[in-house]
Amino acid sequence: MNKVIVTGSEGKLGHYVVQELNQAGYTVFGTDSRPASGRHGYARYVQADLNQLGEVYGLLADADAVIHLAAIPNPVSYTPERIFTNNVMSTYNIMEAASNLGIKRVIFGSSESAYGFCWAKHPFAPDYLPVNEDHDLLPQESYGLSKQVNEQTGDMFVRRVDMEVFAMRFSMVVAPNEYEREIAAFEHTARHHRSLWSYIDARDAAVACRLALEAEGNDDRVACRLNITASDIISNVSIAELTAKHYPGVQIAEGILDKLTAFVSNERAQARLNWKPQYSWKQVDVKSGS
Repeated sequence: MNKVIVTGSEGKLGHYVVQELNQAGYTVFGTDSRPASGRHGYARYVQADLNQLGEVYGLLADADAVIHLAAIPNPVSYTPERIFTNNVMSTYNIMEAASNLGIKRVIFGSSESAYGFCWAKHPFAPDYLPVNEDHDLLPQESYGLSKQVNEQTGDMFVRRVDMEVFAMRFSMVVAPNEYEREIAAFEHTARHHRSLWSYIDARDAAVACRLALEAEGNDDRVACRLNITASDIISNVSIAELTAKHYPGVQIAEGILDKLTAFVSNERAQARLNWKPQYSWKQVDVKSGS
């Protein structure tokens, strides 16, 4: 799987994924809806519309694997129907073309927003803590719903053509130069409360994408869902204090609270990918962004 196409390659996470793959010796094809910025050394770059199936076939024709990151990244920038249509159809087209071109591995960007907590019109607490991949998906808006549907689309292609699909449930992706802003938001607790104070450094997320390319095949007859999140929370308040204040009635297994370091578990990703986050907001120099 030396030739990898990265969709959304000019985006925030795409930038770090392309860097990671280049450093690992992969031949990287890039595509995005915008012109290439010149930041990357692509083997090939094509500006394309992933909602056009014919264009997608052309993009994937020479690829061995796909990392699909292109999407409208939140529910606030566009109308709900455009968000849903774009995110769902682009992902379907990627998997449809890959399945017919014989591409066996697709890694795509799902989101913790699929659980429904972050953008809920009617806020609700998790059923239990820490939240793992088995928690129900209960989105109340089109963005989270699009991610849930995309995961089900992955399931269908696994069943249909034995494709290996990894659904990467990214938490809030933070680039190194964004930590200063996020740390400054600590005083506004509600900002991170909705996302369970979870985050992932873009560099750690990029490594997880590469390792998903290299992981052994998935024996389950569904897409492999993985929480890609840091092992700590982006808060200077303790887990115990936040739990007592915001989740007093939420089920927590006996003896677990003292061991919790985050409200969203990344244990499955660590085990499945042999991956461990290396970056934390506590160690990052916010002035240099490193």
